[in-house]
Amino acid sequence: MEKQQQEQEIIKEQVHNEKQENIKDTEEDINDVKNESKEDSIDELKAKLEDKIKELEELNNRYLRLQADFLNYKKRVEKEKESIYAYASEELICQVLPVIDNFERALDSVDDNHKEDSFYKGVEMVYKQLMDILKKSGLEEINAIGEKFDPNLHHGVAQEESSEHEEDIIIEVYQKGYKLKDKVIRPSMVKISK
Repeated sequence: MEKQQQEQEIIKEQVHNEKQENIKDTEEDINDVKNESKEDSIDELKAKLEDKIKELEELNNRYLRLQADFLNYKKRVEKEKESIYAYASEELICQVLPVIDNFERALDSVDDNHKEDSFYKGVEMVYKQLMDILKKSGLEEINAIGEKFDPNLHHGVAQEESSEHEEDIIIEVYQKGYKLKDKVIRPSMVKISK
């Protein structure tokens, strides 16, 4: 009986020891799981934070690009608006240029004897008044006689051999050219020396 009791006690002790080991193992497993879940949650939080930082950087970059695009758009619209105001009268002035040509032909066709007539003086005054108004609007005559030929300003319609002038010098103007605020609206029709 004693032997049985001893065996029972040994079995009890073994069971108790096994239980204790199981409890320790379970506690260690729980602690491992807790630590792993903490590490996992920290890693997950770090990953989420990095994702949010990347997303914030992307949004910030998009915002900066949109802001730059808007500023460029604003500048472009402002330039277009200035251009519209600056050249709003261009079409009207282009239509008036043949009238100016006719005024000049009429004034040039009068003899020196009749230049003191009141009719001539009246036409001349109207011509000067019209030219003053157009100059205030930005119209400027293109200088041509004696100038070097510039295809941006002049339209060469004839060439002539000339010993008096260097090559590519304008020797005669058939039709005056005009600029409107630095933009050529009609090039001068000219004869060029060879």
